[in-house]
Amino acid sequence: MRLIVGIGNPGSRYKNNRHNVGFQFLDFFVQKKILQFKASKFQFHITEGELLGQPFVLLKPDTYVNNSGLAVLDCINHFKIEVNDVLVVVDDINLALSKIRIRKSGGDGGHNGLYSIIYHLESRDFSRLRIGIGDDFETGNLAYYVLSDFNKDDFVKLETTFNQSIQLVDSFISDGYNKMLNTFSRLKNLNKLNNETE
Repeated sequence: MRLIVGIGNPGSRYKNNRHNVGFQFLDFFVQKKILQFKASKFQFHITEGELLGQPFVLLKPDTYVNNSGLAVLDCINHFKIEVNDVLVVVDDINLALSKIRIRKSGGDGGHNGLYSIIYHLESRDFSRLRIGIGDDFETGNLAYYVLSDFNKDDFVKLETTFNQSIQLVDSFISDGYNKMLNTFSRLKNLNKLNNETE
């Protein structure tokens, strides 16, 4: 079973925040796949599906960004999911708006949500799909920036990114990170992608 995690803060107050791009992508994904999130007895909302015979779970933690790892740990323990079958979708201020970067493992990059997941799983060996939110803020205003809303033009750009990301996530679900990397490379070679992998 694969687990796709979106990082974000729960509640309407944060719905359109830059920090919530992981949640926003998963909401876009479930709409396209005709799925629906539901509450669980744990600290998260989930939906389950199957793609080419491969079951998957989509997870939105209810723990707020800084404690994302608590929900992810509960989920992988409940469903008996291996860490290398986890893909985390997360915002990245080091990438221009709508740019994508994929990685097979690594550190937290200064992101508290990733830090929490690494801490609670005691592992860095989960995949990441980072979506750029830009860095158009003055020194000292990071918290204000990530908790501010995208504008309409931002969401137009992100829709293209989300559609590309669906193809990447579908590949991860069906056959893991290497298949996702192949899809990434194919899209890039077709000049449909201007993003990065490490």
